[in-house]
Amino acid sequence: MLKGKCFIIAELSANHGGSLDIAKETIRAAKRAGADAIKLQTYTADTITLDVKTDLFKINQGTAWDGQYLHDLYTNASLPWEWHKPLYEVAKEEGLVCFSSPFDKTAVDFLEELHTPIYKVASFEITDIPLIKYIASKQKPIIISTGIATIADIELAIKTCKEEGNNDITILKCTSAYPAALEDANLLTIPDIVNKFDVKSGLSDHTMGIESPMVAVALGAKVIEKHFILDRKIGGADAHFSLDEAEFKQMVDAVRLTEKLMGCVDYEMTEKKKSSRTFSRSLFVSKNVKVGDVISEENIKSVRPNVGLHPKYFNEVIGKTFVKSVIKGTPLSFDIIKR
Repeated sequence: MLKGKCFIIAELSANHGGSLDIAKETIRAAKRAGADAIKLQTYTADTITLDVKTDLFKINQGTAWDGQYLHDLYTNASLPWEWHKPLYEVAKEEGLVCFSSPFDKTAVDFLEELHTPIYKVASFEITDIPLIKYIASKQKPIIISTGIATIADIELAIKTCKEEGNNDITILKCTSAYPAALEDANLLTIPDIVNKFDVKSGLSDHTMGIESPMVAVALGAKVIEKHFILDRKIGGADAHFSLDEAEFKQMVDAVRLTEKLMGCVDYEMTEKKKSSRTFSRSLFVSKNVKVGDVISEENIKSVRPNVGLHPKYFNEVIGKTFVKSVIKGTPLSFDIIKR
């Protein structure tokens, strides 16, 4: 991942329309939009659920997928495994990092053959401790989403990684709603994750706008993941909450601008600041005075520019006398004051 910059991931997910060519062009579009990485999902319907047509396996959660059986949904949404290698190659040609979310051990073994550089654990897999243990054992950076996680789930997932000697862990704040409402984002969780668990943190975002990633970066997010689609007209399981190229680019630009605005902690007195201090205040004689006149609020003022005594000396010089006659507009200095 990137040092000093937020790592921006375009999530391909199910947004391939059943076409390898569309998937390839989506990767190219992600590069044009400014992504740093493209993320795939590596599963088959049989590695993620059972082909059972009972109500237990039927979606009924008030989602866009309600009424479908899990096996049917994942059959249509899955990315063919034989596509992975050509997609990794296209990503490499485009200068993008390509990695994936495996959903079982066979997927991990397959991704190892592709020398995947990073692993992502999806929100709903955070409780699959044997899978996390196996992923962590590969000693690659691991990113974990927390959409349905309790604190105990997060603690156990991190503990499992560390027990495998894998300490390169990034925990993503995630709201498992598709799309997610802004009021459910709770982005203050991002810095809390860093403080509570001593890991890197970021955002897996399912909102439809670009506001959440901007705020997340301002709060210290090191990773932003967003679902990406070439054109929502392609359809598919995730199309309705994915950003297209223009929208994703707008998000990337906003994130990079936010990073620029955040900058770093800076109290350095630069030449520009020094020059600008000319316009700060200092003490001036505000009316003509004669030798022996007493200094008072009637004859000195704190005004711009900064060429007289510092205003901190105002009370110190009140009551003293002038040792020279000077005119209005003379910078106050100790050599015209009896000390």
